[in-house]
Amino acid sequence: MLANDALTQGYRQLLDGSYDVVDRIVLNAYFSLGQSAGGFRTWWRNLHDGRDDTLDDTRLMRFAGRFSRRVRGWAEKNGVPVVRCGVGERKSDLSQDYLPADPNFRGIFLVLVSRAPGPVWEVVPCKNGGIHLQRKLPWVNYYSFHLIDEEWGHVTIKMCGHPPFSAQVMLNGHEYVACRAREAGLTFTKEGNCFTLISNARRLAECADTLRSSAAIGRLGQVCERWLYTCASFGLSFEEQRETNFKFTYSVYQVEYSRNLLFKQGDVMDQVFQGIIDRSRVPLDFKTVKTIFGSKYRPHRRNMKRRFEATVEKPAYDLTVFKVHFGRRTVKLYTKGERVLRIEAVVHNTAELRCGKLLHKFPRIVDVLAQLLERFLQTLRSVEAPFIADTTLDKLPAPGQLGTTRVGGVDLNKPRIRAVMAAVVALSATPELFTSAHLAARVRETFQPDYTARQAAYDLRKLRSKSLVTRVARRVGYEVPRDGLRTMAALIVLRDKVIQPVLAGMLHPKSGRPVGRPTPLDEHYYQLQERMGLLFRDLGIAA
Repeated sequence: MLANDALTQGYRQLLDGSYDVVDRIVLNAYFSLGQSAGGFRTWWRNLHDGRDDTLDDTRLMRFAGRFSRRVRGWAEKNGVPVVRCGVGERKSDLSQDYLPADPNFRGIFLVLVSRAPGPVWEVVPCKNGGIHLQRKLPWVNYYSFHLIDEEWGHVTIKMCGHPPFSAQVMLNGHEYVACRAREAGLTFTKEGNCFTLISNARRLAECADTLRSSAAIGRLGQVCERWLYTCASFGLSFEEQRETNFKFTYSVYQVEYSRNLLFKQGDVMDQVFQGIIDRSRVPLDFKTVKTIFGSKYRPHRRNMKRRFEATVEKPAYDLTVFKVHFGRRTVKLYTKGERVLRIEAVVHNTAELRCGKLLHKFPRIVDVLAQLLERFLQTLRSVEAPFIADTTLDKLPAPGQLGTTRVGGVDLNKPRIRAVMAAVVALSATPELFTSAHLAARVRETFQPDYTARQAAYDLRKLRSKSLVTRVARRVGYEVPRDGLRTMAALIVLRDKVIQPVLAGMLHPKSGRPVGRPTPLDEHYYQLQERMGLLFRDLGIAA
C-alpha cells in the first residue's frame, strides 16, 4: 500500500510498500485539583480530616522520602533494578540493556532515577499566622518506570516524587502497531523503531491507522489508567487516593507523525535520500518554510527561545538527518535501518498548534501533523526515478564468479577492456554467433596487434560474469543480450563522446575568440559545459 503524495508515487517502482504511523507520543498526567494553591490545600484537608494546619515544607518533603523508600523496597522485593542516571545520559538507550528476554513478560522491569526541575509547592508562613503556597521549580528526583504493556509494548512513566505527583507517559506507536500486527497474524521484521520486512503492507497500514481514529483516545486513556495509579501508590496509597478523589487528567504534550518508505534496495534509497537533500536544502527560503508550516509570520514570542533554520546533521557515523525547524515544530527526513526512508513531522509542544491539547483533541492534533507532513513532501525536490543509478558501475570493477571459477572485474579505466567492449558491440550486429577468434581479430584491428584468442577468451569470461555476454549452449559461439548491449554501448559512448570532451573543456577553457565558425557539435559541447556549471552551482558544488 502506497501513499498518494507525489514523492511516494514517483518512486513506486522502487518500493516494497509504505505506511504512516503516529510514532512517539508523550502525555502529561496531572492532578488538576493540585495545580492551584487553593485546590492543593483542599486536597490536603481531604487527606488530613479537614485540617491544613499540618501543611508545611517538612511534611511535604516526607512524601518525597516515602516515595523513594517504597520504590526501592518494592524493587528489592521483586528483583527490579533501580539505576541512578547522570545528567545528559540517554535513558532510552540504557533501558534497552534491561529489556526482559521473556516475550510474555508484563509489568515493570526497570526504574531509573534522575534529577530534573519539577513543580513543587512551597509553604510560606504569613505574619498573621496563616500560610501561603507558592510554586517553585527546584531540581528534584524523577522516577522513570519502564514497563511492558500487553497492548503498547514498552511504555515509560516518568513521575515526580513530590505531591501532586505530576507525570509523563511516553508511548511508541511502532510498539503498538507491532502488538496489533501480531494479533492479526501478520509476519514482519522489526529493527529498532521501524519495520524492515512486511508480509502484508496494506494490513499493517490498517493497524497503524487505528491511532488516527477517535478510538485512539480510549486506548491512550486505558494504558494510563492501568499503570499510573500503581506508580502513584508509592507516594499515595490506593486508600488515600480513593479518600481524596485523586484522579489524573491527561493532555497531549508531544507527538511525532511519520511516513515510512520501504525501498527494495538500500543503495537506491541512499541515492534518493542524498538527491533529495541536494535539491531541496538550497531552495528552502523563509517564504517556502512558512508555507510548509502554515504560518503567516516569523515565529516570535517573548521570553521563549524560538528558531527558524534548515540543517543537515550527522549525529552518528552512518546517519544523516535533514531538518527544518520552525518554532516548536520540526519536519525531518532521515534513513532507518538498511531500506527505510522516514519523513517525520514533530510538534515539541502541542500548544504551538493552537487546536487544544487535552486528550480528546488527539485525533485533531494528528490530522494537523499529517497535513504538515503532506506540505513538506510537496516542497521536496526529488530525483526522478529514471535518474536513479543502479549498481552497475559499482559492481563492474569487482571480481566476478563464473560457475566455480573466480574471474577478474571489468575495469573501464584500462584501454584493453574498452577495446574489447567496443569490439563485442560491433560483433553483436552480425547475424551469426561470434567466437573468441573473431573477437581477437576485431581487437587486433583497432587496439593491439598481438592480441590473441586466448586473451579474448579470458576477457569474455569477465564479461560473462557480469551478464554482459552469454555463451550459447550446445553451440560454439557467444551472443550479446539486449541489456548487456545497451549497458556496454552506453558506457562506451558516455565515456568517449561525453565525459572526455566535457572534462577536457572544463580543464582547458578556451580564451579569446573562437577560430572559425563553430560547428553544431561544438555548440552542443559548449552548452553542455555551461549547463554543468549551472548544475554544480545549484547543487552547491564548487567547480
